[in-house]
Amino acid sequence: MAAALVPETAQRLLTPETLRTAAKQSQGIHLVPLSLRRAIKRYLRDQDKAHMNRKVLLLSSSFQRAKGTGAELATAATRGALLDDPNAPSGAEQRAARWKVRSAYGDIGLRYREDETVAYVASRMPAIYAACHRVLREVRRRLPEFAPAKVLDFGAGPSSALWAMRAVWPKSIERVNLVEPSKEMQRAGQSLLDNLKGLPLIHSYDSIQELNRNIEKHERGHDLVISSYALGEIPSLSDRITIVRQLWDLTSDVLVLLEPGTPQGAKIISQMRSYILWMEKRKCRKAEKSSSHPPSNVKSIVSHEASLKNGSFVVAPCPHDGRCPLENSDKYCHFVQRLERTSSQRAYKRSKGVPLRGFEDEKFCYVALRRGKRPEEAWPLDGMKFETLKERHAKRKPEDLIIDYDDQFPSEQDEEVPNDDGDSLVPYASDGHELSLFHDSEEAEEEEEQTIRADLGGGWGRIIYSPIRRGKQVQMDVCRSTKRDASEGAFERVVVTQSKNPTLHFQARRSLWGDLWPF
Repeated sequence: MAAALVPETAQRLLTPETLRTAAKQSQGIHLVPLSLRRAIKRYLRDQDKAHMNRKVLLLSSSFQRAKGTGAELATAATRGALLDDPNAPSGAEQRAARWKVRSAYGDIGLRYREDETVAYVASRMPAIYAACHRVLREVRRRLPEFAPAKVLDFGAGPSSALWAMRAVWPKSIERVNLVEPSKEMQRAGQSLLDNLKGLPLIHSYDSIQELNRNIEKHERGHDLVISSYALGEIPSLSDRITIVRQLWDLTSDVLVLLEPGTPQGAKIISQMRSYILWMEKRKCRKAEKSSSHPPSNVKSIVSHEASLKNGSFVVAPCPHDGRCPLENSDKYCHFVQRLERTSSQRAYKRSKGVPLRGFEDEKFCYVALRRGKRPEEAWPLDGMKFETLKERHAKRKPEDLIIDYDDQFPSEQDEEVPNDDGDSLVPYASDGHELSLFHDSEEAEEEEEQTIRADLGGGWGRIIYSPIRRGKQVQMDVCRSTKRDASEGAFERVVVTQSKNPTLHFQARRSLWGDLWPF
């Protein structure tokens, strides 16, 4: 928190109020858009819904079985060991078991039959959409100038991430390439997108190899590449690295990797994050060595353009590009997004002897990386001075301590009569004001533009777990940068007390899991 020279504009913008606005990244309970709920209902109406509860239960158990087997086979030496599930059940359940699909680069995903696809859309798609929307919304807030036009969705499934991308960037996306090996998932995604207006140009491919064969080399760059809940279905680390390297080569700006919020999912994200950062650092070192020799004018221009493309940094959630401080600990980095359950989820999901709640918590872990070098920004608390509680009390005037009880309790004439026009009877709180998923209101856009956003410098830490509030102090587990260039980071327990810093204590009491914390 060392003081530094900050431009006047930064001093004018960074106030205690704007700090709280910029640090707010978490989202309350997410309401699945009306357009998506209607699309899911329309899709399920045309499907065979017999024994749907059993199909959802079998799908859930299949995920658990694949997750456990994937963890056991993560260190497998040969690809042949990945083709058969050693823990697969026998008998009637054998027909419901799914395993991997082989490609030129190994295993690329799970087989989804028609009944499993229907169960996935009914039970899992709203939660995947909510997690993708939460991540992409933060990318938009951290990168306000970023407006992707060409997008690649790897492991698209029924296009959950596409719905989230269109909700976050409703006007900029022009072309979308979907990579999904399951034909049933492709058909489900097309059915869900039917009758929607303002859609971009969409192409579906079975694999990355087919995508590269059908697209010219100069057209393979995508502004945004996202892989949601797909890498965990590839238990071989070598194949997983190959896929991520291919996705990074297809990325011209931002790459987003999203996995379930489990220890295995966090390990996958940490490994892929470390690999991309290491690969780009190696390219930068090679470029520096080649530029150290005095080349010709033409070669110097080419090397300078190449150096601008080299390098990468983490946009979110990590505030630094160093080694993950939780790598060899018993903790793992993950976040949670609460969403209101849709009618299909309430109808087909079952709990173990407990009434089903109206909401569910989707745990996820992710990383968003961008090409180039991290911008150098002033830290948010540079040049700011905070009063202690004792100093604040000393500045109070006697008249400020007088309480006017007439102002505390409004009279009967001041009370407003509630206007009951029937809007409160809609099944979801979002139904009354939402017109369309793909056309946001102008008021919402203006409000979003007016918010103060956290910059990409190393001065913002990440609150990893739920803050602990004990009396007049708040304890937070924060992942933060320890250097000004954000090259190294650490995991620290931050304690904020009301007596020493009432301003930051007020912010800490309102901070949630996943928010940023200024340094």
